[in-house]
Amino acid sequence: MYIACMSCSVCAAWGDAPASGHLLKMTLLALLLASSLFACQTRAEFFTSIGQMSDLIYKEKDLVQSLKEYIRAEEGKLSKIRRWAEEIEELTKKSSSDPEGYLAHPVNAYKLVKRLNSDWVALENLVLEDSARGFIANLTVQRQFFPSEEDEKGAAKALMRLQDTYKLDSDTISKGRFPGTKYISSLSADDCFGMGKVAYNDGDYYHTVLWMQQALKQLDEGEDASSSKVAALDYLSYGVFQLGDLHRAVELTKRLISLDSNHERAGNNLRYFEKLIDEESKENSNNNNNTSEPEPEAVSDGIYARPLDYLPERDVYEALCRGEGVRMTPRRAKRLFCRYQDANLNPQLLIAPVKEEDEWDSPRIVRYHDVLSDEEIEKIKELAKPKLARATVRDPKTGVLTVASYRVSKSAWLEEDDDPIIARVNRRMQAITGLTSDTAELLQVANYGMGGQYEPHFDFSRRPFDRNLKTEGNRLATYLNYKEEPDVFKSLGTGNRVATFLNYMSDVEAGGATVFPDLGAAIWPKKGTAVFWYNLFRSGEGDYRTRHAACPVLVGSKWVSNKWFHERGQEFLRPCGLTEVD
Repeated sequence: MYIACMSCSVCAAWGDAPASGHLLKMTLLALLLASSLFACQTRAEFFTSIGQMSDLIYKEKDLVQSLKEYIRAEEGKLSKIRRWAEEIEELTKKSSSDPEGYLAHPVNAYKLVKRLNSDWVALENLVLEDSARGFIANLTVQRQFFPSEEDEKGAAKALMRLQDTYKLDSDTISKGRFPGTKYISSLSADDCFGMGKVAYNDGDYYHTVLWMQQALKQLDEGEDASSSKVAALDYLSYGVFQLGDLHRAVELTKRLISLDSNHERAGNNLRYFEKLIDEESKENSNNNNNTSEPEPEAVSDGIYARPLDYLPERDVYEALCRGEGVRMTPRRAKRLFCRYQDANLNPQLLIAPVKEEDEWDSPRIVRYHDVLSDEEIEKIKELAKPKLARATVRDPKTGVLTVASYRVSKSAWLEEDDDPIIARVNRRMQAITGLTSDTAELLQVANYGMGGQYEPHFDFSRRPFDRNLKTEGNRLATYLNYKEEPDVFKSLGTGNRVATFLNYMSDVEAGGATVFPDLGAAIWPKKGTAVFWYNLFRSGEGDYRTRHAACPVLVGSKWVSNKWFHERGQEFLRPCGLTEVD
């Protein structure tokens, strides 16, 4: 029977396997096929969840123990071979100096025959003995749980996202100088080269240049690496050319050729770059002015301006993530208070009212303290972890759920039947907000991975709006050019998402803030607290000022859970207003 896996390499390495151990090979081949077929059908995406990545630590620990056992076995085998070689070497020194005299002794003659007939065969078997059987079998079983090439690519992009958002240079990242971390870790020249290749293969020449420069710097400092200066210069010169800096591309290519004069592609590139510069010079001379496209601004260390992308409020969003640009005036800040809240004498809060703190005045955003206990948080994480799957977003055109690069996390949905703690937490959120959870969505738990984020988005489903209305929210909607979307909640029959209740289930050492770019508000995670805001005005119209984002996690593991309350059932709990913005 012939078995083929469309996308997984299973049997490529078996061609050069030794002839011995046929049964072992067939067993391992079966294991490889089973694990690879499993891997073909799944997408691990480990980098999207620190919670699930932590499992890899224990898998690697187990493999290290298995590897050490193999090493001990191999060292024992080599020790025996070494002793044998030393003994035979002593014998051959004596025998080769006087062969006939040596063999004249009948015992020596017998032992020579015995060694060549039996002992060398035993040595051959010892050399061919497979000490790696246990390790290879363990590795084969564990391989199905390993990160994929997509994980490695996603992890590299996560580092680049942190680099951009928090304005970190490549050298800082390479040396592992992150705030709030208790571990020291650094990137080798090969690691930096790999980062540059990921960017290059993605057509991202901006990051290609940043990381190839860093790789070249570390190679120039004498770091041992399998990557070469020639290879780094090859990528770097082409990346610089793609960014429009012809003169520096020529300079880098000349350096490449000085290291490898036979590099054919570099020679062709140099002639092409020089031809472009010559044509540009002639055109400028003919026109007596500079009509060429301006070169990108570059400073002495070769750092170029970051290209614009699809997100209109990118600069504001990232500034807020760094703790910059909060626009609330002192006068407005004086109107923010802390209080004990019993939600209009709710029986559940009479004895132990919740601690409520104003985070923002308009739209009103409040933080509740001591909402979840450590025991409740750990139980929720325990229930969610096996269910975690890559978080999705709704396509604004089709309403279909899909994964997206601007939402990097894993999430799980928990029902009240999963554990009494879930029911208790749901009742608590209902009591605090004064809204019914009968029409609310299940409790969603999310864990953010490397550089985990959710770029600016709305929690509510956007509806047609009147462009003539002069409300601040609709001006933003017009600016962002939002059109009517499919009613993604129509099938639920519960109306739109009227409010968001967001629980922070971990502290985050650096990054990971919840920010509102249109407001200038940044709310930082604090374990056991929760924030709450309304997504809709009392009229049911969406409040476009609530567009918010989860900033990339710089250091730490961010766990949150949230409850989305819907319109239906709130008619008497939050009555309609008389105007659109009530």
